Amino acid sequence: MKRKLSYILLLIISLSSCGEYNKLLKSSDYELKYEYAKKYFDQKKYSKASTLLEELVPLYKGTGNAEESLYLLARSLFLSKDYLSSGQYFTTYYTTYPKGEYTELARFYAGQGYFFDSPEAKLDQSQTYKAMNELQLFLEYFPQSDKKEEVEKMLIDLQEKLAYKELLNARLYYDLGDYMGDNNFRSAVITAQNAIKEFPYSKLREDFYFLVLKSKYSEATNSKEAVKADRLRDVVDEYYNYKNEYPDGKHIKDATSMFKKASKMIKPDSEEDNEE
Repeated sequence: MKRKLSYILLLIISLSSCGEYNKLLKSSDYELKYEYAKKYFDQKKYSKASTLLEELVPLYKGTGNAEESLYLLARSLFLSKDYLSSGQYFTTYYTTYPKGEYTELARFYAGQGYFFDSPEAKLDQSQTYKAMNELQLFLEYFPQSDKKEEVEKMLIDLQEKLAYKELLNARLYYDLGDYMGDNNFRSAVITAQNAIKEFPYSKLREDFYFLVLKSKYSEATNSKEAVKADRLRDVVDEYYNYKNEYPDGKHIKDATSMFKKASKMIKPDSEEDNEE
């Protein structure tokens, strides 16, 4: 019985609250709306706060509440996980108020929101580049910020995501092999080598090195006799590139196996001369 009464009481309060909010939406008392918007924000009712603030922000332009209302709108949308919209409002804030009270936070949350909105590696990475640009700008404007370490970590994570996307692309080329007569092994090599240059400190660097070796080995063993020997020698050279970088690497066993097989398939120069 007590549980039922508690449920009824909560329902009445909820309905009363909804009625209050609906009346507020229809009200033309903007000061009252603003007070409630801040109240809802403090109560973590961000959807209600942002709805009210979206109406108030254009009305408050040029007034004493303009700066705070714009920041609160952006923050409400951010906390509602609408990172794209919040980013647009944060950008509007820090361009309108370059030395405003919340400028540092606005730049930080704009970048962090785009970071959260960055998709998985296999998808288009436009949003990732947008996040990186915003975060790098933050560091330029606030190099001494106490959020510097957090921003740098986000940038590293985004770089790793881009590196992983390139690894997926290189692996895809490798898996395609000589499909439809194309030399996709060569495309895998080029993609992996470019990634090594672009992401020299990536934790995936060893995987790129190994994929170059693996792709060259597959390309060589699938080549015509006229070019096979030269390509096999390239495999041997690539093995030493990998081994010098990662003597105890996680792929060393497979790399050594390819090296031995390639070495056996290379005909000694004297034998080639005798055939001629």
